[in-house]
Amino acid sequence: MKRAQLVTGLVLVALVVLTAVVAVFWTPFDPIRVVPGQRLLGPGWPHVLGTDGFGIDIASRLMVGARTVLLVGIISVGLSAVVGVPLGLLAGQAGGWVDEVVMRLADIVYAFPALLLAILLASVFGASTLTAMAAIGVATIPAFARVARAGTLEVMASDFVLAARASGTSRWGIARRHVLPNIAPLIGVQASVGFAMAILAEAALSYLGLATPRPNPTWGNMLRDAQQFLFVAPLQALWPGLAIALAVLGFNLLGDGLRDYLDPRLREVP
Repeated sequence: MKRAQLVTGLVLVALVVLTAVVAVFWTPFDPIRVVPGQRLLGPGWPHVLGTDGFGIDIASRLMVGARTVLLVGIISVGLSAVVGVPLGLLAGQAGGWVDEVVMRLADIVYAFPALLLAILLASVFGASTLTAMAAIGVATIPAFARVARAGTLEVMASDFVLAARASGTSRWGIARRHVLPNIAPLIGVQASVGFAMAILAEAALSYLGLATPRPNPTWGNMLRDAQQFLFVAPLQALWPGLAIALAVLGFNLLGDGLRDYLDPRLREVP
């Protein structure tokens, strides 16, 4: 069962990545070209998923939306990890007042959700993909800091770290040689879960007009455009909603599968 979760997650994530890569080089139709004479077409040939209220091919917009989702996820999760992991390492190794300050700062940042940060950034810099990436990245820094701190505390209490400290190894050397390699699986699992959260957050921000602006297609923009035709052409909302659900499910299953596979206490006994 646990292996099935991992495999299913890998397949769904690979599908999203493959779609995004293909969209860089090719889409069936121009994803921003308006064709008024082909509005609200149902699934068929050559528009396999139909067209939206502007006559734009839905499949092409979904493909480009996958590219945007992947970009936002990579940048936001990367930002969170680059800032959060060193803070967690510092708090776990230093302890005392340093640990207290870092964790209280993380609590303060955690109190501001990505949506609120996006509204603040959009009011200052304007709505854009960069705004969404920054808001999502900053909002998820505390999660990486907490995971890194918890893993660091566990590793620092181990015998081989005590031996390294007794031999005179510096704090930086212990972090690089012992702590980071041992908490890397935890960071990988958190990155997968954070990617799923970034997909949901980006879709919500796009739907509210706080992320990637028109005419650039995103899954959230597609949902916003489809709401006025919900009772006339409900499939317009179904396709981006299904894409978001499958992408989030894929990264969540991947995270759960990686956790079960990398943690020996959770592995299935043959």
